Amino acid sequence: MALWTTSTYFAEGLPYSLVHQISAQFFTAAGASLEAIGLTSLYGLAWNFKFLWSPLVDLISNKKNWLVVLELLIALIAALLIWPAKSFNLVLAAAIFAVIGFLAATHDIAVDGYYIQSLNDSDQAAFSGLRVAAYRIALLVGNGALVVLAGMISWAACFLAAGGIMAALALLHHLLLPNVRTGRNVLDLPAIKEAFSTYLRQPHIFIVLAFILFFRAGDAMMFAMATPLLRDLGYDTTARGFLSGTLGTLTGIGGALLGGAVISRWGLRRSLFPFTMIQSLAIPAYAWMAYVKPGLIGVSIVVAIEQFAAGIGTAALVVFLMQRCRRDFQATHFAIGSALMSVAATLSGSISGFVAHQVGFTLFFWIAFVVSWPGILLAWRMPSGVHHG
Repeated sequence: MALWTTSTYFAEGLPYSLVHQISAQFFTAAGASLEAIGLTSLYGLAWNFKFLWSPLVDLISNKKNWLVVLELLIALIAALLIWPAKSFNLVLAAAIFAVIGFLAATHDIAVDGYYIQSLNDSDQAAFSGLRVAAYRIALLVGNGALVVLAGMISWAACFLAAGGIMAALALLHHLLLPNVRTGRNVLDLPAIKEAFSTYLRQPHIFIVLAFILFFRAGDAMMFAMATPLLRDLGYDTTARGFLSGTLGTLTGIGGALLGGAVISRWGLRRSLFPFTMIQSLAIPAYAWMAYVKPGLIGVSIVVAIEQFAAGIGTAALVVFLMQRCRRDFQATHFAIGSALMSVAATLSGSISGFVAHQVGFTLFFWIAFVVSWPGILLAWRMPSGVHHG
């Protein structure tokens, strides 16, 4: 179980990195405006609306087939990015990234459904840290190694490597993954209706939905302008790959593993509020960095602290979302929760460039900190009845 958990969540994380992180690095290297870079957050729309087609993954074929085929498609489309990479054709690149985003969001449905379907509640909590760590290792490879490759060789090499990795993962999963039960192979409209209605009938649904919606809003807003800030501080593509992609992701993995271990020991009920606080309180470090403009050591410390806190927060949110799923409709229920999570990230990220351009980076990051406050309040007020950990 540990092997396929690691490989499938690595395969989930790399396309996300390609669409959300590498695209921002590519646009930044091309000299795009803050507004254009911030608008790359709109790729999150595919994740926002994936719940609309998530029942298809529950009802048609099986989740192993879905994820293998989607990994092959992502590999093919990623390789097409070599054409806009040659001339920094941002319009063509934006269109290709959008296609990858749709495929990647659908792939997430299959991977998450496979995980929830294959493990009981106890194992889901026990493997949550490994799951998040594998995902963040993919971010390390994407925003770290692949971005460094782009800086040292070319963006075409970066995109070809990404496609090659996804193709290799598709082959691995075709050979490695055990089959799970087959869907009904027909479009069962009453079952689709039941999938959505059962999710909305869970206890304290309004506070649950609000918490999911606001949990990552401030962190996502901060993340959208992290790369342009490093560019303004004088760090080129290769240096940004090492700072955000390598150092930041490694500390994020550490935070995810620690968060998963603590949740497994303490339970989600005792962990949710302090983990939400830790995630939020790391955001002002970027405001300090924008104001003071420290040297390499200071920048490295800030990036490490924020990513460690984000890893802890992600571990808590993953378990929270999984505990909202009913076993009959795992893929759909998790897709609804994760889609809501990404709505605030898409909205706050898409306006981030416009806000940062108007107020400057220092005030912008303080605004991102304030945006995180509703998530803290909702975590504090979360009724104990919604927890199962």
